[in-house]
Amino acid sequence: MTSAPTPRAAKSQLIAVDGVDPAALIGCARAALGQASRGGISKWDASGVFQELAVADDASGMPSARTLLLLYAADLAFRLRWQIRPALAEGRTVVVAPYICTAWAFGRAAGLSSSWLMNLLRFAPRAHDQRFAHASGARAGAITEGFVGFSADRIAAGGKGERRRILALTAAELRNRYDR
Repeated sequence: MTSAPTPRAAKSQLIAVDGVDPAALIGCARAALGQASRGGISKWDASGVFQELAVADDASGMPSARTLLLLYAADLAFRLRWQIRPALAEGRTVVVAPYICTAWAFGRAAGLSSSWLMNLLRFAPRAHDQRFAHASGARAGAITEGFVGFSADRIAAGGKGERRRILALTAAELRNRYDR
């Protein structure tokens, strides 16, 4: 008598999608995931910390790039604890959009050292696959949503030129990282 073959456990996969344009990030994340039954997409601000920051009154002041990245790391830790690791443990695919390269590139664009950024983000597990979502040229300077757009608005203190510079430098850092 032969027994039926044991079904193979689903292979979990962590896919990172990085970029500055939230629409391009989500489009690339959906493409990377394929069928929704495979898993899900983990987006920034799952913890709501940035929503709280968005509604803070002007008296609370503008956060620095370092503060925004510390909040990003806290949000990523929340996502890992409540979304990413549980799904991976179930054998599912998780697409993280954005992930650590976006935060690193934003930090570099804002003038923070690579070593500080690497230390900040070293708790995050390595992705099995990494993708870069390119922003369309016309849209690249107009991005105001997503982690990079939100953060550039906060640290540029209303200066459109500075905001565009941060967006452009972040995108350039990501292109350099992914084109290696």
